[in-house]
Amino acid sequence: MSSTAVFRSRLDRAAAAAADAGFDALLVTPGSDLRYLIGAQGGSFERLTCLVLPADGSAATLVVPKLELLGYESVLVDGLGVEAATWVDGENPAKLAAGLLRNPKRVAVSDFTPALHVFGLRDALAGVDQALAGPVIRELRMRKDDSEIASLREAGAAIDRVHARMAEFLRAGRTENEVAADIAEAILEEGHAVAEFVIVGSGPNGASPHHSASDRVIEQGDVVVIDIGGPVPAGYNSDSTRTYSIGAPRDADVAGTYAVLQQAQAAAVAAVRPGVTAQDIDLAARKVIADAGFGQFFIHRTGHGIGLDVHEEPYIVDGNDLPLEPGMAFSVEPGIYQPGRWGARIEDIVVVTEDGVESFNNQPHELVVLGE
Repeated sequence: MSSTAVFRSRLDRAAAAAADAGFDALLVTPGSDLRYLIGAQGGSFERLTCLVLPADGSAATLVVPKLELLGYESVLVDGLGVEAATWVDGENPAKLAAGLLRNPKRVAVSDFTPALHVFGLRDALAGVDQALAGPVIRELRMRKDDSEIASLREAGAAIDRVHARMAEFLRAGRTENEVAADIAEAILEEGHAVAEFVIVGSGPNGASPHHSASDRVIEQGDVVVIDIGGPVPAGYNSDSTRTYSIGAPRDADVAGTYAVLQQAQAAAVAAVRPGVTAQDIDLAARKVIADAGFGQFFIHRTGHGIGLDVHEEPYIVDGNDLPLEPGMAFSVEPGIYQPGRWGARIEDIVVVTEDGVESFNNQPHELVVLGE
């Protein structure tokens, strides 16, 4: 299927989903939702750009500043069926967008629309019920098609190649920031468009799941959490965590505790199959960790969906009773974090298949000892 046909299908399905949800239109500003629907990568600035997608199947229109039209011309092609409505400074683009709709009663606005534009659209559509578009669009985006899965597989292989090079960067005497800079360069070298994030958590910093990198000097015996990722050129993201030790771990409990974590991550991946709920996967990991006495040290959900965003639906967390379906892709990343001492996490991106699961990350899950 051509890219034009793919985007045309997504627009049609999004319009139908909006109608089923009781909306008269979707209003989608730049971001991952707009990229998903029409392939546009523009950013959101003080000037409004907005795709107006009627739910009745009539033509979609991209409201765009005339000075930015050139950046969108590649998506305004024959076959896609998206028209352009341009505006210039001094005109009210929210009123232009509102005027494209025929007596709407309820519209859905993309989740990450800046407040500046949310308020403008609210005023231009006074009396019209407005809600978030996320619940509509995520139903499409959660289920990846073959081309999306291929891009996620490519991203997974690319980030695996970076982890395979970790001995080049990670050693005692270097700061976390120095290691992170080298990893970011490698992420680009191995096929990513951007190094979206690099976490280097050494020693006690590894007990902070969202630590980034610091001037701490990595020491012999440190356990180090490396969580890295970013988009490949097609826009789909990698996200993989492995835990390393600089020589033999200084703490005697590392081997036993890490073995529990490895068992928990494997149990969660093994539980993935169609029909199992998202919370079941979380429970599969959490039970192993809790039964071993480390429950209080597993302080986040087991996973998150991934695609054009690093974090998107479905979320693998207690309370999410969503049944998994083929094409749903997400992380499986339990962790054990002991404040003031050390932490560890193992993360793979997986996709639900027709009869089970495929992992996009295939680097070793064991604690990798470097520098011996």
